[in-house]
Amino acid sequence: MSVEVSRQIFLFRSLIENRRFDDGTLRVLECILASNGAKSLIGIVSALNDFMRRESLSVLREISSLRSVDDKLLIVEFHVRVFALIGDVESCLALRYEALLMREQKANSDQTLRVSCIEWLTFAQHSFQNGFYSIARKACEKALLCFDMKSNIIDTQTGDLFNNVQLIEKIEELKYYAAITASSQSVQAQAAQYLKKKAVDHSSDHPFPVIKDNDSGSAKFRKGIKRRHLRQLHHARSRLPSSACPSEMC
Repeated sequence: MSVEVSRQIFLFRSLIENRRFDDGTLRVLECILASNGAKSLIGIVSALNDFMRRESLSVLREISSLRSVDDKLLIVEFHVRVFALIGDVESCLALRYEALLMREQKANSDQTLRVSCIEWLTFAQHSFQNGFYSIARKACEKALLCFDMKSNIIDTQTGDLFNNVQLIEKIEELKYYAAITASSQSVQAQAAQYLKKKAVDHSSDHPFPVIKDNDSGSAKFRKGIKRRHLRQLHHARSRLPSSACPSEMC
């Protein structure tokens, strides 16, 4: 590792420890990752990732006392960007989930913070694509609540009634595949089946836009990941009944 890279890593760590969550800190990280002197880049990224995971947990505890939801969201968004640069998909999704839950909890008093069904669906799609099927199913359930007529919550972003019906069908479909994939022995096969179908439908369908209790959202997310790993360890013992997958959808 070059002296310059070592200096930049020290600077980045100092900025994080001093809670400088801004674009300047992100630029330092970008310089580290792009540096020609970073010969052991894999080791550097791993060390930075471990450091950021520890710091992000401390930060989440610290910001719980902040009164401003906007400030909380800005800090969480900063950490999402950091983990995206490092390539830690798990932490990136966990913090995105944390941010969505923060907004949902405050939406009753501030409608500008309301999470739309499109945002929940986008998050569900990303979770599914990265193998977090239980979390994808929960996000689909959140998306469907946006159409709960009894609570007068209708997502105006989706347009007219016809478009809403189509969107509900898409959410229900993803929820179905996420549920059977999470409980299925053939996890990879089910996921591949769904993604293949989406690729076929893509030519005639518009993609969705990507819009950048006591347990925290990230804690729930990681519990879901642990359950997923446990299912995979015991997958040889489980069998998906043929009746659980209707012929018209398989």
